[in-house]
Amino acid sequence: MVRNPQSERIDMTEQQKWQEPRATALLALADGTIIEGMGLGAEGQAEGEICFNTAMTGYQEILTDPSYAGQIITFTFPHIGNVGVNDEDIETVNMAAASGIRGCVLKTDITEPSNYRATRGLDAWLRARGIIGIAGVDTRALTALVRDKGSPNAVIAHARDGAFDQARLVADARAWPGLVGMDLAKDVTTGQSYTWDQTSWQWGKGYGRQESPTRHVVAVDYGIKRNILRLLADHGCRVTVLPATATGEEILAHKPDGVFLSNGPGDPAATGAYAVPAIRHVLASGTPTFGICLGHQMLGIALGGKTMKMHQGHHGANHPVKDLTTGKVEITSMNHGFAVDTTTLPDIVEETHVSLFDGSNCGLRHKELPVFSVQYHPEASPGPRDSRYLFQRFVELMDGKG
Repeated sequence: MVRNPQSERIDMTEQQKWQEPRATALLALADGTIIEGMGLGAEGQAEGEICFNTAMTGYQEILTDPSYAGQIITFTFPHIGNVGVNDEDIETVNMAAASGIRGCVLKTDITEPSNYRATRGLDAWLRARGIIGIAGVDTRALTALVRDKGSPNAVIAHARDGAFDQARLVADARAWPGLVGMDLAKDVTTGQSYTWDQTSWQWGKGYGRQESPTRHVVAVDYGIKRNILRLLADHGCRVTVLPATATGEEILAHKPDGVFLSNGPGDPAATGAYAVPAIRHVLASGTPTFGICLGHQMLGIALGGKTMKMHQGHHGANHPVKDLTTGKVEITSMNHGFAVDTTTLPDIVEETHVSLFDGSNCGLRHKELPVFSVQYHPEASPGPRDSRYLFQRFVELMDGKG
């Protein structure tokens, strides 16, 4: 029997004609805004701060970056999940820890992966990692909201039956304390020390192994990424990784040629309650020190400065930064919601890098000690490689050439 779809539509009730699929996921903002979409990944609910990331590639690395702990990521690029996921592109080292990211927001539904390196689809991977996702959201409008009003606290929720208590979700979003004053490094750091010798990935070979290191670096893990460790190994460094809570005495007991202060999530002032005394002990020893991201912020505090919460933060792989020491402009990868307030730094500390988006601090160095740091991620993987010279700069400091 041949059916006439048009005549069937005419016979439908008014309710049936305009009925849409029931939302299976919600974003409930603290201001009462409710955003509906289709759920993916894990079911349940999670509280966090909404941010947006403008990178066009590398979603797996973003979703496994411990620096995103406590945050719900809105991807501005619409095609997320199209190349699947694999076991090689994970950035977090501490796989035993609960996923730091609270959720992800997508414009379009996840498609079947189309890449020879894919081992599974993003949806299944999100479920396995316990990450809640929502698709079908106007991410441009949400990004504009964050840009104009700042990063809001929110709840992301996913239920297959679409049954939500919206009032309760909004109340939970309002009750969440936010990132200011929150120490999240302790949630993502390693539980014990370990050594690292894996080198960078090469086409047709995969990851390599370091053979003859000539320097020893102690890396303090506030949420460290694997590619940072690989680049240190590439530069001839034998790396010992210590937990975020390591004291200055414990760090120096390894007799390092240099100390690396890693990236990480949360409020630098909160983590700094125990990390800054350790950093100051290292600085007093004269040991060459290099920090990035959270490590940069806490180094700024250790040198006498203060940090501040940013309006919307910087998250993406296309942020221009000017190196004030050379005049060079770099395209960088960033992920941070706090920044060093340069007006609070003492004269002995020099600002070396600034954001060309908003003029915020992106780097500093001590004028007398072998100490420097940057706000962005020079190891970006994938992403711009303009800033990888900083690892060589660290090596030269350890070799006494800086």
